[in-house]
Amino acid sequence: MDTIRNIKAFLLVARTGSISIAARQIGVVPSVVTKRIDRLEDQMRVKLLQRSTRRIALTEAGKARLPRLQAAVTELETIFQESQVSTSEMEGHLRIKSPTTIAILSLGEMLTRFQVAHPKISIELVMLDRSVNPTEEGFDLAIGALPTSYPGVIDEPLCPYPRVICASPAYLERCGVPNHPRDLVQHDCLTFATTGQSWAFESRRGLINVDVKAKLSANDSQLLLRAAVAGMGIARIARHVVKPSLERGDLVTLLHEFPVPEFWVKALIPKNRIERPAVRHLLSVLKQGFSDASIGPGA
Repeated sequence: MDTIRNIKAFLLVARTGSISIAARQIGVVPSVVTKRIDRLEDQMRVKLLQRSTRRIALTEAGKARLPRLQAAVTELETIFQESQVSTSEMEGHLRIKSPTTIAILSLGEMLTRFQVAHPKISIELVMLDRSVNPTEEGFDLAIGALPTSYPGVIDEPLCPYPRVICASPAYLERCGVPNHPRDLVQHDCLTFATTGQSWAFESRRGLINVDVKAKLSANDSQLLLRAAVAGMGIARIARHVVKPSLERGDLVTLLHEFPVPEFWVKALIPKNRIERPAVRHLLSVLKQGFSDASIGPGA
């Protein structure tokens, strides 16, 4: 198992390009990640990473072995899982990742219903507001709304995730109403850290991309919502999150002729886990639950 852990450390550093970021994602100090990669290089008798004070890059040997190591981890995990399968189809443990807002507003209730129906299944829910490769980070299923895909991972669409541009009446009275996406460069904007400060809009002539000025950047939609209601700036937030504030008049939507490209909530499942009975049943529950949830276009 130490070798698998060492390989996973290498795969994570190769994907993120940073030992520090990899360490944060798996909850250890950077020196632990460095030692794991050192051990792997010693075992393989080859240098996998070129490390300097400025950057980390794959060596030619690292590039050549990367896809084979990814495949090896997937196959080994399958073997270990098969040896631990319970005699009952619906027993076992599931490790799931979800964005915080989706977990609180929608997913928690679905998981509760699932466990009530299948009491022999235990669940670990990890709330992270970033995209993860479930194979590398040890998840049976990861929920996300970013258009990110990974090799060896199946994307299962769950429901649309429409977003709107909005601001408080007080902010608009103070700073003016933008009539075109390019007007946003003159405004204070509230940005979701994971998706960055480049905002895209649809138009008759194609996509319009605008680099906005972040008055506040955060990785939590509820925090951005509160800031928008307080008049701090213009926000791009999921429609279902801002719906109550829009109905109360605390916020108003903007730039109706330039809609924000639609995201989709999706489940990311490693190929070696898609046939596990618990994963397959949970996916069915999620598809039904998200189709009924107030996240879609009419939310």
